[in-house]
Amino acid sequence: MAVNGGRGRGVRRPTLEEVAARAGVGRGTVSRVINGSPRVSDATRAAVEAAVAELGYVPNTAARALAANRTDAIALVVPEPETRFFAEPYFSDMLRGVGAELTDTDMQLVLIFAGGDRERRRLAQYLAAHRVDGVLLVSVHADDPLPDLVSQLEIPAVISGPRSAAETLTSVDSDNYGGARSAVEHLLERGRRRIAHITGRMDVYGAQRRVDGYRDALREAGVTVDELLIEPGDFTEEGGRRAMTRLLERAPDVDAVFAASDVTAAGARQVLREQGRRIPDDVALVGYDDSAIARHMDPPLTSVRQPIEEMGRAMIDLLLTEIADRRPPAPGGPERRHAVLPTELVIRTSS
Repeated sequence: MAVNGGRGRGVRRPTLEEVAARAGVGRGTVSRVINGSPRVSDATRAAVEAAVAELGYVPNTAARALAANRTDAIALVVPEPETRFFAEPYFSDMLRGVGAELTDTDMQLVLIFAGGDRERRRLAQYLAAHRVDGVLLVSVHADDPLPDLVSQLEIPAVISGPRSAAETLTSVDSDNYGGARSAVEHLLERGRRRIAHITGRMDVYGAQRRVDGYRDALREAGVTVDELLIEPGDFTEEGGRRAMTRLLERAPDVDAVFAASDVTAAGARQVLREQGRRIPDDVALVGYDDSAIARHMDPPLTSVRQPIEEMGRAMIDLLLTEIADRRPPAPGGPERRHAVLPTELVIRTSS
């Protein structure tokens, strides 16, 4: 007679229902704990995990995903060229936060670039085939059709930064308005009055809110908003160079610059130095993001810290909740959630 050691074929595997009974909770609660949903109390999670350990329960991932029509995969969709993704610290910080929050789950992360029409068509086919359980959308512009496509397919989704004040998808953002205000108020406190702003792409809602914060800070200080001091940018270094060149041509008396990103500030700094402007003696400079670029710039860059990693973690928390609920929030309905994380001005030598 054969001897069956451990959990061989002769030993029945404990069921999800048995784990629920041992933990004193419902089957759905056990499922949420196993799937990494944040909508479970610490005490309940501990009880379920103890029951899993006592019974030796091992989730059958493939069977569970098949039965629940699940793929155990999440797509991080970036509608930008790959070159921009790898050049800007914002994206790597966001990816780090997303990855860290997924560590304790069974979910796999799929990174998808959709910067061109061909990539977007391929992505539409991929999502229509329901190859993933949920979607994270990062760096979405106001006219981007991807969020509407995701909504039509009824795929749970979370967007990084709403497209407008009327965003219909669950979103996570930082306080762009407050961050910009704090930057300009700091420059005003330093005695600067000809404060220029190099914007981000104006089809990005966060960039619009930074302009609003810039304007309001000046108005409340009794400083006239000079439209000649607002120059469109695109969050890139080259965009910062172009914008700073144009600003100095038409407003050579500028004494401070608030840039919509650290990368943009780096481009502005190059032009200021080329034209013999000392930082901060002649022109104070403030960036946005508080990335490694800010810390390593010469002089070190004052910057608005945007909690990008925390934003990535928050996006995953909200998305896992929607996936566990097995339905996306109704557009415009009461289930829609918008998380706004605080920013912080980090003062360094450049201002």
